[in-house]
Amino acid sequence: MINQSQIDYKRVERAIEYIVHNYKDKPSLEEIAAEIHVSTFHFQRLFSKWAGVSPKKFIQFLSLDYAKNILRAPGASVLDAAYDAGFSGAGRLHDLFMTIEGMTPGAFKQQGAGLDINYNFADSPFSTVMVASTANGICHMAFEDDQDSGFETLYRIFPQAQFHQCRDSIQQAALSVFDTDGAQPDGKITLHLQGTPFQIKVWEALLKVPMGALASYGDVARMIGQPGASRAVGNAIGHNPVAFLIPCHRVIRQNGAIGGYMWGAKRKQAMIAWEGAQMMD
Repeated sequence: MINQSQIDYKRVERAIEYIVHNYKDKPSLEEIAAEIHVSTFHFQRLFSKWAGVSPKKFIQFLSLDYAKNILRAPGASVLDAAYDAGFSGAGRLHDLFMTIEGMTPGAFKQQGAGLDINYNFADSPFSTVMVASTANGICHMAFEDDQDSGFETLYRIFPQAQFHQCRDSIQQAALSVFDTDGAQPDGKITLHLQGTPFQIKVWEALLKVPMGALASYGDVARMIGQPGASRAVGNAIGHNPVAFLIPCHRVIRQNGAIGGYMWGAKRKQAMIAWEGAQMMD
């Protein structure tokens, strides 16, 4: 069943797609509103509520130049920012509250046997999100418009686990990353993930890319001390099991192009621009 959050996001997504394709023509508010079949007044309110800024201001965060400038900004390199403790006090940088607890090889092979997994669905700025947790932390998070399909995906990952559809405090803390009121989660958000040692090392590096910043695949390879492993880094990023919490959407190509994304390139572009807008506060 489609809820209002999904409807709103789909409209915003269509608006972003139109802006991206017509950016050089500087489309007016009226033209964008007409493209998504709403009134100009309604579009202005909808978009400003979603992004926190006006459509006109938001356009700058969608441009290729914006991405390129972040990647090459002197004094603001990802390698410096990643280890700068000062980011812990910068608004909504929830990532610094997260740690990864890897599942043991034995647990990995058991495909979830002996695990109790709570799961539920919630609204987010980027449509419905599915979040699942064990007693040790978040084990899965994905954008899922279809709840049945979302559960089937989770079941395929942990076919031997026991599932319970409910919301717990671990999930609630994780969902706070979508808050736009500046509130910080209470304590650390633990991620309970299954992956190879290399994948977990890459995912840990991604947690150090601050909100509002971007990194290239080469940047991440250098962060883990393997500068020649850009291709392997890309593969590990493509297997990220936790959408948004592990911010693989902040990794783009060296030339500033957005690149692929497990949950859709349009959503990735929306995330990057949305986070840039949030950092204006």
